[in-house]
Amino acid sequence: MIFPDIDPIVHIGPWALQWGPLALRWYALAYVAGILLGWQYAIRLVRDARLWGGQKPTATSVQIDDLVLWITLGIILGGRIGYILFYMLVNEGQRAALAQDPLSVFKIWEGGMSFHGGFLGVCAAVALFARQQRIDILRLGDLVAPVAPIGLFFGRCANFINGELWGRVTDHPFGMVFCNDTIRAANRGACPAGELPRHPSQLYEAALEGVLLFLILNLAVHRLKWLQRRGALVATFLICYGLFRALLENVRNPDLGMPHFPFGLTMGMMLSIPMLLIGGWLLWRALREPVPAPAADDHEPA
Repeated sequence: MIFPDIDPIVHIGPWALQWGPLALRWYALAYVAGILLGWQYAIRLVRDARLWGGQKPTATSVQIDDLVLWITLGIILGGRIGYILFYMLVNEGQRAALAQDPLSVFKIWEGGMSFHGGFLGVCAAVALFARQQRIDILRLGDLVAPVAPIGLFFGRCANFINGELWGRVTDHPFGMVFCNDTIRAANRGACPAGELPRHPSQLYEAALEGVLLFLILNLAVHRLKWLQRRGALVATFLICYGLFRALLENVRNPDLGMPHFPFGLTMGMMLSIPMLLIGGWLLWRALREPVPAPAADDHEPA
């Protein structure tokens, strides 16, 4: 299959939504869609009394509204800083380019965001917000975890539209040649992925990290009522994402210019292993703790 010729810039009919150097890109819309839909889903969770078993919800709708801004900043700052630390500084070529043009760290529109960096940024945002609002950090994390796959799904779809983060070469019939006129125009006539068919690993990630992970967490929320178990949903997210990412790294092409790590590991694998370990420990602890008793109804007579 040939990669579809999708312009990364949004069009309305024949007109590109671009004003000089400024353009509305599908990648930006993916972030906006993930944040807005995740925001609404989180509000639905805190308003559904059946999920809390008589306990007081972790946060109010107003607090969720405020938390969205903190998380947005965490995603952007963490994602960019993580990419610089985990990829640019490890890559000899990018490290040299960064030394020549230090201001390139601010050029987010040219690409370069790390999931693991964004994840750490969100963790920092949740921790700071929880401290400010005097909310239990793990319980707030349990509210954020079921929301995260929504953003992951849209983000991976945007990676596919951009023709980036492609997979390894394959001879399977669903292999895709990541080369078209738009990619050639953006790369002076060349196709960085070459002319051989590759795994559309972005779509695999959208399916596993987005759809399947959302369904697993949705089951844990609505059937297992794990919003009542402190840390259980955070643990489930860490375990499932870490496992899915580590497996998908076997079909995802390593970032160009990265060094060869021992035992065939990739940077994505090494960053996912701590998620698996921490998630396993948190789940063990969450399942050992008893579910808190329902809170007393303030409106009931004494």
